[in-house]
Amino acid sequence: MKAIVYTEYGPLEVLKLKEVDKPVPRDNEILVRVFAATVTSGATFIRSGRYPDSRLFTFFLRLMSGIRKPGKTILGYELAGIIESTGKDVKLFREGDRVFGTTTGLRFGSYAEYVCLPEKWKAGAVAVMPANMSYGEAAAIPVGGMTALYLLRKGDVRSGQKVLVYGASGSVGTYAVQLAKYYGAEVTGVCSTANLELVKSLGADRVIDYTKEDFTLSGETYDVIFDAVGRSPYSRCKKSLNKKGTYLSIKSPTVEKTENLVFLKELAEAGKIKPVIDKCYPLEKTAEAHGYVDRGHKKGNVVINVEQ
Repeated sequence: MKAIVYTEYGPLEVLKLKEVDKPVPRDNEILVRVFAATVTSGATFIRSGRYPDSRLFTFFLRLMSGIRKPGKTILGYELAGIIESTGKDVKLFREGDRVFGTTTGLRFGSYAEYVCLPEKWKAGAVAVMPANMSYGEAAAIPVGGMTALYLLRKGDVRSGQKVLVYGASGSVGTYAVQLAKYYGAEVTGVCSTANLELVKSLGADRVIDYTKEDFTLSGETYDVIFDAVGRSPYSRCKKSLNKKGTYLSIKSPTVEKTENLVFLKELAEAGKIKPVIDKCYPLEKTAEAHGYVDRGHKKGNVVINVEQ
């Protein structure tokens, strides 16, 4: 099968299109023919072997992915596709099911024509994809959607609260805005000038252009501040929190759960959330897609069309 492989950390050129062995599902696994994947910021950090402006996060990144070179040579952490075959112990899925999910913790990533996923496991999630979405749209939900959902639930976001989402136009931020509105909060989104209308269209009650206004200087306070890009630390935000306010950040540990993915599927089918897709690239141009994400200006998600 074709896959994007990298055997060393570094710039875009380390990503190579190669022929590799097609994986064979174990008894508890499904073999998914991948139609779409995405380029997350996390994948670009891992490819480069460093986390921007943080030696500590770089240390943990290398500890997980390989100290000197990558332990897993195919990147890609979310996908959508169709089940080609199943192991003999699989009970929840069958051949032909359209599925979406994450590959977290697996040997093969989603920048490949095929990947094997366990039916159930602690380090990732897989479910039948929303019936009303394309593969590209479904692939853009799991990581950003589950991260936003997990943190908003951790912050106990509820009706009537004032929530500010910093980085509201990114993958996590676009879902945070939509989910906070679903829970009945009054949402303020912070983004750049170019993305103001996008964030409004997602349901934000108010938007702040960070290039023109610093929300921490306005005197406005919030019940929850969600830093969806990891660039507005608690020390900067604390004066904008109410007395019992909650600060949330994507730098906090999160957990991927199948029940959360199924919940997002149901919201998507009900029209309560929608993925934002900035650009799409074919598999052979995955390096180019990484370059676009590296520049730090993507809106929502960047999709890789693995199967044309």
